[in-house]
Order: sequence, then structure tokens, then C-alpha cells
Amino acid sequence: MFPLFTGVLHAAAVGADARRRSQLPAGAVYEPKWDGWRSLAWIYPGRVVLQSRHGRNLSPYFPDVTRLLRTFLPVDCVLDGELVVWDPDRGRTNFVALQRRVVAGRRLLAEARDRPAHYVVFDLLHHAGGDLTGLPLAERRARLEGLLAGAPPQLQLCPQTTDPDEARTWMADWQHAGVEGVVAKDPAGRYVPGGRGWVKVKTRSTTEAIVGGVTGSLSAPGALLLGRYDAAGRLRYVGLTNPVPAAQWGELGQAFVRYVAQQRGGTVAHPWPVPLPAAWSGQLGQRQPLAYIPVQPTVVVEVAVDAAFDEEAGRWRHRAGFVRVRADLSVYDVTQAAGF
Repeated sequence: MFPLFTGVLHAAAVGADARRRSQLPAGAVYEPKWDGWRSLAWIYPGRVVLQSRHGRNLSPYFPDVTRLLRTFLPVDCVLDGELVVWDPDRGRTNFVALQRRVVAGRRLLAEARDRPAHYVVFDLLHHAGGDLTGLPLAERRARLEGLLAGAPPQLQLCPQTTDPDEARTWMADWQHAGVEGVVAKDPAGRYVPGGRGWVKVKTRSTTEAIVGGVTGSLSAPGALLLGRYDAAGRLRYVGLTNPVPAAQWGELGQAFVRYVAQQRGGTVAHPWPVPLPAAWSGQLGQRQPLAYIPVQPTVVVEVAVDAAFDEEAGRWRHRAGFVRVRADLSVYDVTQAAGF
């Protein structure tokens, strides 16, 4: 059972994008932003189609969810929600387990048995032969609550509140469990396909990391490649920042020294591959390796990060925001790399 639940869709068919803000807007209803895959669920006679935000058919990878929806829900309804996998050992959602579904192959049924997925539902778009997207959110929500009354644990109604203090509590207390922030919605709003109808407020905190490389140039750095030392003294790659604002180039550029140590044959003896493999960046849309300049790992920076942390790889999945150089800290003051 999923413990927490007890206490920008671009698809051709239908969708709703989300703007990002740093403060909760007033007069809204608030829902947790889960660390999973956004998905529409189409319940047809005898089959269910799960469709990703990019229009991809996810149904073959989640037979446990499609069976659940086909069994419990009536035909001719369309839901909007989030696919998540709960990891009881870590007490949080497990995004890597979602990704494994796509590459599991013959082990797919074993994955579904050992790490069952949950479908967290937050909207009802079609029901009983009628299109509900033109109705106010509050009315759609009321119908959704009735539809999911008595639903099994893997099919969950997303929590919702009108109290901003409760929403802030979710952001503060549920971050460790994989809640990335809060989505604020207009209770009178209709569901707009491909529109910008929601406001996403991400939970972000600051932490320290070591710079092991930069894109661009040393005098005009772009993104920073971040690292932390593991227990064996090896610098592990842990994430990538957004582009550094030009106003902060001077502060950073003066601190960087190109990594010049070499091995036989003249190759750079840096602990990370050059270029950085695309799979390391954690950006699902990134297909090409990332060219960068290795630098001496002596500069400590403070960065703003969210809750999307891949514990198995020991990396932040989303880009961090550069805050400042921490000249007062040594690389040995930085938290040790997780997962190693």
C-alpha cells in the first residue's frame, strides 16, 4: 500500500501544461506534484490505453495498472494522473523503477510483481458518454471522488486542499518521500488541451557540490558539472546546473583551473568521461554526449536542487540552479556522494 495516500501534456488528444512559480498563488486548490510519469488513461471496452505526456503508448509497460483500471472502472471514461512506484525500503517513490519498465523485456511481469505501480488520479475528463473538460475543476473533482470511492490501494485519488498552509506542509514534510512540490489550480477552471492552466511550485533547497567541469569556456562558463567524493575518495558526478547568469561569470571564472593532468598518450586523466555520456545528465530528452572542459575539483558551489534525486545513480535528475561560490568551504566539507 502507498503509505502517504492513507493519512505539460502535449499529447494530440488532450493536455494541460503548467507554469512555474516560486510562491503559492492565492485562491487556488493545491495538489502534491508526484515524482512519476504523467499519463492519461483511456478505458475502452476490453482494453485500457495509458498515454504519456508526449503521446507515447505506455500500456505495454504497465500491465498491472491497465488490469486494475479495466477491472475497477467503467468503460468510456478518461482520467488524468501520475504513474508512480512506491519503494517501501526507502520510504519514497522510485523513478528508476518506472524507467525499468520500458527496458525490462522478458522481466516485465517480474518487475510489475516486485515493484507494482500506482496510478494517482487528479482529473476526470470523460465519463458516461460525456466530455467533462468544459466543466469547472471543482465539479470534475466531485465526480472523480464518486467514481473512485472504494478504489483499491494502487488506484489513488490525489490529495487536494484549499489551505495554502497545508500545501506548504506537504512541500516541507513530503519532499523526502518524492513529492517535488505543489500544483495550484483554479477551482473554476476548465481543462484546456495543450493549454497553460496550472501553476507548478517546486520544492527547492540549497546544498553544496564540487565543480568538476564547465561547458562554454572558463571565462564565460555555461553549465557547471557537479560532483561529490565517495567513501573511496573518487569524485562522482552528481548533476548539472542550468546556464550560469552572465553577471556571475566573473566570480566563477577566476576560481577555475583547467584540469591538466595527463596519462600516457596525452589523454586527460579526469575521473569523468569527456564528453559526458548522455545517460549521465539525467535529461530524458538529451540524446548527445555533453562536451565540457574538465577543471580541477577545488571549487565548492552552493546550488538549489529539487526532490528528484536518483538514489541508485546518486544524481539529481533535474538541473540545479547556481546560487554562489562557497570560498569558505573545502571540498572535504561537502556531503559525501550518496549511493556509493
